Amino acid sequence: MAAKPEYGNCVSKRLIYLSGFVGFVFLGLGILFWVLVIPAVPFLLVSVYFLYARHQFSPQGGNVQDRIWKLVLANLDWNGEGKALDIGCGNSALTIKLAQKYTKAHVTGIDYWGKNWEYSKNTCERNAEIEGVSERVTFQKASAVSLPFDDGYFDAAVSNFVFHMVGYSKDKRELIREALRVVKKGGKFSFQDEFLIKQLFGDIDDLIETIKSWGISNVKFVQTRDADFIPQALKLPFILGNIGLIRGEK
Repeated sequence: MAAKPEYGNCVSKRLIYLSGFVGFVFLGLGILFWVLVIPAVPFLLVSVYFLYARHQFSPQGGNVQDRIWKLVLANLDWNGEGKALDIGCGNSALTIKLAQKYTKAHVTGIDYWGKNWEYSKNTCERNAEIEGVSERVTFQKASAVSLPFDDGYFDAAVSNFVFHMVGYSKDKRELIREALRVVKKGGKFSFQDEFLIKQLFGDIDDLIETIKSWGISNVKFVQTRDADFIPQALKLPFILGNIGLIRGEK
C-alpha cells in the first residue's frame, strides 16, 4: 500500500478526550451525588461537538480543512515564478499544495513545532517526499515574530490560522507586518486567520487601512467564513466564525 501524507486535523483529539473524560467523571460521581450529573452533560456535549467538528475537517467527513487551505491559494494572485513562503506550515499541507500548484516555484515552510502541537519538521519532509515535491520544498524552524529572511526575499507569502496563535506577540498586527517585510515589492500574499476577532486584530476596516499605511499597494479583505462548504455548526466563534482572508500585492 502506498504511503499517505499525514497532515493532521486542526481539531485535536485531546479536546475530545479531555472534555469526554471530565464528563464521564462527573457522570460516575453522579451515582453518589446525583447533582454532579448536571455538569456532566455540558462536558459530554462539548466532547460530541468536537468529535463532529474533527470529522467534518477530515477527508473522511466534510473535508473542510482541505477546502480551507485551498481558499488561501485561490486568493493568491501569483504567476508562480520564484520563491514562496508558508508561515506556520504545521504538517506542511499548505506548503505542499502551493508547490503542487506552482511547479516552477521553490517553497519554504517555517514553523516553531512546539511540544503542544501534533506537527513536526520530520513529518513535513516525509509528506513532501510522498507528494513528490521534496526537491522544491524546504522546511526550517523559525518564529513568525522574527522571520530569518532579508527584506523582500520572497515573491509570494501565505499563511493559514497562525497569527492569532502566536502567544509571544502582543500586537498581532505586527505579525502581518513582519510577514509582509519579507515579500518583495510587487510580490503577492494571501493570509487567512481569525481576523474578525477585534480583541486581537482590531476593527477589520482599521486593520486594512493600517496595512495600506505600511506602503502596501493593494490589499483586500475576504470574509471566508461565509464559504458555502462550511457547515453552520462550524461557524461558532471558537471554530470558524471569525475567519477571514487578507490578500493583495505589496
